[in-house]
Amino acid sequence: KKTMSSEEAAASTKNTTDDDGMTWWYRWLCKIAGVLGGISCAIAGVWNCVTVNPLNIAAGVWMVLNAFVLFLCEVPFCCQFVEFANAIAARADKLRPWQKALFYCGMAVVPILLKFSFTTLFGNAIAFATGVLYGLASLGKK
Repeated sequence: KKTMSSEEAAASTKNTTDDDGMTWWYRWLCKIAGVLGGISCAIAGVWNCVTVNPLNIAAGVWMVLNAFVLFLCEVPFCCQFVEFANAIAARADKLRPWQKALFYCGMAVVPILLKFSFTTLFGNAIAFATGVLYGLASLGKK
């Protein structure tokens, strides 16, 4: 009887972690895409701020903010110096994939709308792709 209860506990743990229908490798793919998107947003955002055009500076600051939010939601252990990082990461983990998709794609489009340039377009491409990956996850398995 003891093995049965441990099997049931393992099954219930598996059900609670996989309630959004994402496999472990797809979840890791989304997290890696989020990290790469954060890195590209941060680099392109800082590069975008090296100008005198106020719209470029605003887009660059928004991109750096995007990078911070991506790191905070996807890899909160990188933001241990921020007091509220674990609380935000826990809340972000409770979001459904379509909500993350909408949030990430929306964050990535704003700098492009502020100032359309190669830097904003390619800097936000991976962050937008992360949103697309979460959007595909919300469609479910074929």
